[in-house]
Amino acid sequence: MNMDKSRHNYSGNFELRGMSCASCAARIERTLKKQPGVNEVVVNYAAATAKVYWDSALTDAESLCRAVQDAGYEMLVARDVADSSDDAARLHYLALRRKMAWAIALSLPVVVIGMGFMHWIPGQWISFVLSSIVLFGMGGQFYVSAFRQLRHRSCNMDTLVALSTGIAWAFSASNLFFPQFWLDHGVEPHVYFEAASVIIAFILIGRTLEARAKEGTTSAIRKLMGLRPKSVVRINSDGVGEEVSIEAIVSGDILMVRPGERIPADGSVISGHSFVDESMLSGEPVPVEKDIDSKLYAGTINSNGTLQFRADTVGADTLLSKIIRMVQDAQGSKPPVQKLVDKIASYFVPVIIILAVISFLIWLFAGGSGALIHGVLALVTVLIIACPCALGLATPTAIMVGVGRAATNGILIKDARAIEAAPTIDTMVLDKTGTITQGHPEIKHIEWTESAPSDADDILASMERMSDHPIAIAIANGLPAAHRVDISGFENMPGHGLKGYIQGNIWFIGNKRLLLQHNIYIPEDLKAHAESLEADAATVIWVACGHSVIGLVAVSDPIRPTSADAIYNMKQIGLDVWLLTGDNEATAAAVAKIAGVSNWRASMLPQDKAEFVDMLQRRYNRKVAMVGDGINDSAALATATLGIAMGQGSDIAMDVAGITIISSDLRRIPIAIGLSRLTLRTIRQNLFWAFIYNVIAIPVAAGVLYPLCGFLMNPMIAGAAMAFSSVSVVANSLLLNRRRITLPIVQLPLRPIEEFDLTPKPNIIMKKEYKVSGMMCGHCRAHVEKALNSISGVKATVTLEPPVATVQFADGELPLDVLQSVVNDKAGEYQLSE
Repeated sequence: MNMDKSRHNYSGNFELRGMSCASCAARIERTLKKQPGVNEVVVNYAAATAKVYWDSALTDAESLCRAVQDAGYEMLVARDVADSSDDAARLHYLALRRKMAWAIALSLPVVVIGMGFMHWIPGQWISFVLSSIVLFGMGGQFYVSAFRQLRHRSCNMDTLVALSTGIAWAFSASNLFFPQFWLDHGVEPHVYFEAASVIIAFILIGRTLEARAKEGTTSAIRKLMGLRPKSVVRINSDGVGEEVSIEAIVSGDILMVRPGERIPADGSVISGHSFVDESMLSGEPVPVEKDIDSKLYAGTINSNGTLQFRADTVGADTLLSKIIRMVQDAQGSKPPVQKLVDKIASYFVPVIIILAVISFLIWLFAGGSGALIHGVLALVTVLIIACPCALGLATPTAIMVGVGRAATNGILIKDARAIEAAPTIDTMVLDKTGTITQGHPEIKHIEWTESAPSDADDILASMERMSDHPIAIAIANGLPAAHRVDISGFENMPGHGLKGYIQGNIWFIGNKRLLLQHNIYIPEDLKAHAESLEADAATVIWVACGHSVIGLVAVSDPIRPTSADAIYNMKQIGLDVWLLTGDNEATAAAVAKIAGVSNWRASMLPQDKAEFVDMLQRRYNRKVAMVGDGINDSAALATATLGIAMGQGSDIAMDVAGITIISSDLRRIPIAIGLSRLTLRTIRQNLFWAFIYNVIAIPVAAGVLYPLCGFLMNPMIAGAAMAFSSVSVVANSLLLNRRRITLPIVQLPLRPIEEFDLTPKPNIIMKKEYKVSGMMCGHCRAHVEKALNSISGVKATVTLEPPVATVQFADGELPLDVLQSVVNDKAGEYQLSE
């Protein structure tokens, strides 16, 4: 169970029992949505799970479970996904297999007697006994479920099975016990025990195969959960290793992993050297070298050397556990097309019952000789052959297999909406830092003028340590350890740089825009040198004291080795690729040239990126995928048709994006689009065959062909066809694991972007106030203020009386969810509200 602090809402995963078709899933979903305080419900028929979001002030998990129980089903609070097991599903499968075997064994004699010795009276009594055992023993679950649904004034697939087999059995029993009554009315008293028992056998065969096939759709989750080791060697305070269970370790423990062992938690290496197989994250088979301070991730495999590392995050907080939860949530999500299917499924069973009764009445009054017999057979056959199960399985099974296959390829798909959006993309917008580049900038060159003070390095390092911008961190880490300098009036100016006072002098550290704003002159020789550095893809940071530039720092962020190949592939499949960066023109041009990007825009603030994406979509009708890795990319990621986050970026970017590339390898993006297209095609195939099956089968079962060619479908054939329809849909979904992923080709002509739309717009600073609850003292106020100011593009002032945060957005207003997430992460249990 999770609590969303920003909304005071709870979300929970639940296991569902007692569902037999898509109508059941639709009924449970409607029941939960009617409960007070429930905001959203997603029921996955294929996985037999429900994801529910509710207001804890209005309801709780126990009340929701009772509501579902009152509707005739069972709902249990699921265990954490990383600790869940398949025991219940396996026991269900084994029970079905046993019933299926007995039903087949007992139905075979009934079929032999019905087909070869139909007039043998003792054989009819034997058939009565055996078919009764099959119906009310092996098939008793259908009658119990149908009665339970009747008590709640509802019906489902079990209702159709119970009605059809029950009517066939009761009609045959009446013919067996009271043959003279039918003979007196001119009707030959035939018995159809074989039809009733074989129908139950076929349905059990179908459900057994369906249960077995469903196991394949969750194989990705099982594989991911299997990556966690059961035990680990923990180094105690005496430096001695002891083997403990994985549940016993906590953050801060020192752990040891030997060659061939799986890493049990996320952490940092403190001793040793080795190569680690991270293919479960990146999809790349080449092991990654690990040394002191290298990051390790749970589930990866230590190849050769012994490592000791400090566990930073354990259990449900590791990257592996987060991946498992994301995959499970995505597998349970629904694309928009499923809404139509759910609506059809909710009305399907009662409509079929009505059609069956109409078929019976038409035969009864217009059937001529044998009308009653034909009417009963048509009634039974229509009830049997109509199958909402295939409709209910068509979408979720394909989603589960597609999302699972993506996860094994290092691609996390957040929900089904991303699967529908990905194949439509025609324009790819890429952030620079951390997306095309590695996101780990380093100092390339430092140059000071003669007027620079002797302690300029110390001042530069001290000021940069007060910022958490990646470039500031790179400069601070790249300078030798020095004594700190006292700085007063420090100010972080997002998108521009830093300002502070040292010994009465004002210092500026930032980009050229910062210098221009404060009328600071740049010497021509430094300007020429800066231009040459920028042409070599370096970012230049200026240092000024008073109104004079006294130095510059060139920071270089290497381009990922795979970026150029990935961008080439994107262009080959017809995507219009753009690079958007907050860096200067020269650096942007240099990076674009190396990466092979023809279209780029520089000096863009996060707000500008979001506006550019929005402009492409509204004015040019583009379907845009935005690729980024930072908090400041979140607005553009949310604005785009499809947001794609780099796995090594911020958690907020991953939360906003529809797809996450775990390895941050851009070459995975075309694969993600191709796999989404393949999954969507499979969904459409499944829905087509599920619909066409019912459109054709129901009229044939009702006897529409009888006047033309004398064909009236046998109920046994109807039972086999119904079972086959569900199994075929699941089998088609499982083929997703074997189908080749082909790169999609975008063939639509794209309208070129006009020049006036490429002109940067002036930056507008926005201001907004938020109420802050939970602050008790000045320390609380300081924590909240520091957390908010850590966001690039945000300047915040927090007061205790009244408890209000005044926030200025230099780069465009950020969603409340983003602000709350940062406060939760860096400050604690404080709540923001508008």
